[in-house]
Amino acid sequence: MVPPPISHNSLNDVVHEIIGKAVRVGTAAAEKTGFKVGDRVGVGAHIWSCGECQACKTDNENYCPKGLDTYNSPYPDGIISQGGFSTAIRADHRFVFPIPEKIKSEHAASMLCAGLTVFSPLIRNGCGPGKKVGVVGLGGLGHYGVMFAKAFGAEVYVLSHSPQKEADAKKLGADHFIVTSDKSQMEKIQYSLNLIVSTVDVTEGYPLKDFLSLLFVNGVFVNVGIPDSPLPQIGPFDIVANGAHLAGSLIGSKKEAIQMLQLAADKGIEPWIEVMPMSKVKEAVEGMKEGKPKYRYVLVQDFVPTGRSGFH
Repeated sequence: MVPPPISHNSLNDVVHEIIGKAVRVGTAAAEKTGFKVGDRVGVGAHIWSCGECQACKTDNENYCPKGLDTYNSPYPDGIISQGGFSTAIRADHRFVFPIPEKIKSEHAASMLCAGLTVFSPLIRNGCGPGKKVGVVGLGGLGHYGVMFAKAFGAEVYVLSHSPQKEADAKKLGADHFIVTSDKSQMEKIQYSLNLIVSTVDVTEGYPLKDFLSLLFVNGVFVNVGIPDSPLPQIGPFDIVANGAHLAGSLIGSKKEAIQMLQLAADKGIEPWIEVMPMSKVKEAVEGMKEGKPKYRYVLVQDFVPTGRSGFH
């Protein structure tokens, strides 16, 4: 696959959301998927799984204990996955997704990890009409959370420590904006939300107990952010009082990726992105350090392949 747009999400996880056109399709892959040369396809953050464990056999291959990331992970034969830095990538058909015509490549790119990471817990926890859903953080993942939850028909609450993001939250479709440091705002929505998806990757000053208190009976708090330090300690009563469920979620399955892309195509969902050429990847990394992108950088390949197909 020759990749043009590649999403750049964080300082450590570069170019693992890849969109391009198929230049070679193996016989088995063609028979099992219907893929053909010229198809526009994508690869997300996972590139391989064992295919034999219970997770793989139940459309939960993203939880395969032997699963590999698209970048910097060793295949069984010892070869290290390289992500989307090159002008082409070879990928297992099980982790290649067809891209609907209605979605632009630059928009589809960041859906394959950032989008899928929030889509999965939303769909698995019944997000839809009549549900009140909170999204913690309004960044690359959070802005997808707002758009997808709204597309499902839920009443959406953005929970953020940054008051200046309220205008963006409302433009994205949020029904409510709650400043987490404002005690009165938080108290007004206690015991009311059915689902909270936390997208932030910090733990210092993180009000986990307060978030859990916002959940209605048997409400679910799902953490998708992966900070370097442990989550704040909670007491038993913080989850017993309302029968709260504390959960985590890791990206999503291929089945969910296809559902997500179809939803985006049907609802006209377009992420907020900034497009840059791959040759300016250094500037993109610096921009990420400074928190400049709103809300995702997408790198477009501008290097010349060594051969016609990119493989040699």
